[in-house]
Amino acid sequence: MGCAMNSFVLHHVSIITANLERSLAFYRDVLGLVQIERPPFDIGGVWLACGPSQLHLVDYPAGTYRGKNTIDNNDVHFALRVSNFEETLRLLNGKGFGEDLPEGDSRRLLVKRAGLARFPQIYLLDPDGHVLEINAAS
Repeated sequence: MGCAMNSFVLHHVSIITANLERSLAFYRDVLGLVQIERPPFDIGGVWLACGPSQLHLVDYPAGTYRGKNTIDNNDVHFALRVSNFEETLRLLNGKGFGEDLPEGDSRRLLVKRAGLARFPQIYLLDPDGHVLEINAAS
């Protein structure tokens, strides 16, 4: 009698924020994620749809933050996959984000069009300094 293996699928990523409205504006207005219903937990927050998964923003200013304003793709981060890499890059550029901005600028992008990962990647910081990767199928 065989043992069935569980299959794992990422349900959500939860990140803390020091300013919920500021983070919601970033993920909704810059990246285009859509707010979905959230239960009335004791702590404030917002849930956003992200394909078959979700991104949970939790209003928790006392939490642990990176404390850095630099993009470090080796540090803790999560990745969103998009269907059109160049269109996403143009969208971000149109909202004031760019590769040519100096290190420490909150709208700086680190773009890797080719590399060992074998798919193009954009790294940026959200308003709380969380590192976010945006990538696309090669």
